[in-house]
Amino acid sequence: MKLYSYIFIIFLLGFTASSQEAVPETYCNPLDLDYTYMVYNSSRNISYRSGADPAVIEYRGEYFMFVTRSFGYWYSKDLINWEFIKPEKWFFEGSNAPTAFNYKDSLVYFAGDPAGYGSILYTDDPKSGKWTPTASITSNIQDSELFIDDDGKTYLYWGSSNVHPIRVKMLDKDDRFLETGVEKELINLVEEEHGWERFGENNFHPTLKEGYMEGASMTKHDGKYYLQYAAPGTQFNVYADAAYVGETPLGPFKYMKNNPYSFKPGGFTNGAGHGVTVQQTNGQYWHFATMALASNAHWERRLAMFPTYFDEEGLMYTDTSYGDYPLFGPNHPTNPGQHSGLMLLSYKGKTRVSSSKMQIRKSTSTDDDYEITEMPLEKDGNGEIISKVLTDESPKSFWVAEANDAKQWAEIEMLAPGNVYAIQLNFHDHESGIYTRTEGLRHRFTVEVSDDANKWKTVVDRSKSYEDAPNAYIALNQPIKAKYVRYNNVEVPGNNLALSEIRVFGKGLGKKPAKVNGFKVSREEDRRNASIDWQPVKGAQGYNIRWGIAPDKLYQSWLIYDKNEHFMRNLDRDTQYYFSIEAFNENGISERSETISVK
Repeated sequence: MKLYSYIFIIFLLGFTASSQEAVPETYCNPLDLDYTYMVYNSSRNISYRSGADPAVIEYRGEYFMFVTRSFGYWYSKDLINWEFIKPEKWFFEGSNAPTAFNYKDSLVYFAGDPAGYGSILYTDDPKSGKWTPTASITSNIQDSELFIDDDGKTYLYWGSSNVHPIRVKMLDKDDRFLETGVEKELINLVEEEHGWERFGENNFHPTLKEGYMEGASMTKHDGKYYLQYAAPGTQFNVYADAAYVGETPLGPFKYMKNNPYSFKPGGFTNGAGHGVTVQQTNGQYWHFATMALASNAHWERRLAMFPTYFDEEGLMYTDTSYGDYPLFGPNHPTNPGQHSGLMLLSYKGKTRVSSSKMQIRKSTSTDDDYEITEMPLEKDGNGEIISKVLTDESPKSFWVAEANDAKQWAEIEMLAPGNVYAIQLNFHDHESGIYTRTEGLRHRFTVEVSDDANKWKTVVDRSKSYEDAPNAYIALNQPIKAKYVRYNNVEVPGNNLALSEIRVFGKGLGKKPAKVNGFKVSREEDRRNASIDWQPVKGAQGYNIRWGIAPDKLYQSWLIYDKNEHFMRNLDRDTQYYFSIEAFNENGISERSETISVK
């Protein structure tokens, strides 16, 4: 059966005939959660949502997700739809980089500075929000990972520094988690060998060279212990997770040769670091990761979920290819987490808007160092206001309407008609005036489609919704042919409607691009760097570069738009790599180029 036919059947099966919306068979990163507004920088009137440093566990067939400074945590039955739980007491308000562990389906343990002033909390009913703190006080648990082995021995890994290593200490689970006296230094960054560990956007910074090592996590698989860590910094597109592998929880640990195993430097939403790996009840592994937004502040982040595997060598790897396009859901029978085949129809679409207070690109590498570009107001021949930021595949550029009411709208004329399957609305925070977890926030809107911009059909109606959905992803109950998509605002959080991107997914009606020719990769004198170029392909939106440590292990990828050259600084100095490339557009993905070896 052809892929597009299979997708069509899945979408039809995923919805009832009487419902305009239902649980989709696909999901799209960043995850559509009711992220909490942060207290960071509130004294400076900087308001923004963030979700970072996830700790996800499976407990008695269900899933719980703990996220930095969220005033609570989330619960799910299917890893797609998450419901927020407000805890009975204050423990989770200030939890940075939390850790959680399910011990043999008997108790859930939780830790995170300063939850309970360093106490480790526990519960046998996490959905109730009731937790009990241990009497002991455990210090040094910033960016921690609690791991209890099958024999009951308990380990606490921690570290967040550009100088100090990841450490471990043993605790006595049966005696208030008191320290046993066993403490050990384990691993540190080696930037001179590992290019991806270098600090900065695209692993470059003019002054700072040392990356941050943080976010320890432990996964036990097939008798081996995978000690994971994040680098080089949460605000960068190259934020990634890597692993060292050992035979015991205390090591010694050996650097995994396909690192970083979770890496997403290109595309709409970047970064895949400081995460956690959890096993679904059906055996499939998933990696929940932190993705950089870094527009209002470098602590502004989102979450993503990618499928994770262990190959025949025991190498752990995560598939982030097309990782911000619609992916098959966790319960898909054959390809959970894989790219669904739906492509981006809206890229560079001509966009008109109802009003415009500003259109701006704003990014930051620190909270005090902003790069801000404000676009001049443009109008078309009919006097309508134009917006180019809503279809540029950048979460850092955004449009702010003059108001937050039902008079605000945005209309996209796609470059070519296509069959629309799903829509993602990425709302932006601009002077929202919200600084903490706030109840009653909601996104109310409708979405219409049209062939000719005259006759419109409503395909999404959330005009009376009570859902808070800052990254709303909506799969339609059936595909519909359209050239125009129109967002109609009713009410959103904040003082003004603000959107960073309207993304329309489906299948174009034309031809997918041809195979890429002239693909060349040249490693620099600094072998952590590589220059890449190729011949442009007619009709291509962009290209997906794949590479890895063997022809059949091209586990990493970098998706880029428009260009036919690229420079990367993320290679391991002493590793031989293999590269391939493919072109893509709204109609599909080309055949891959021949794999080339680069010593």
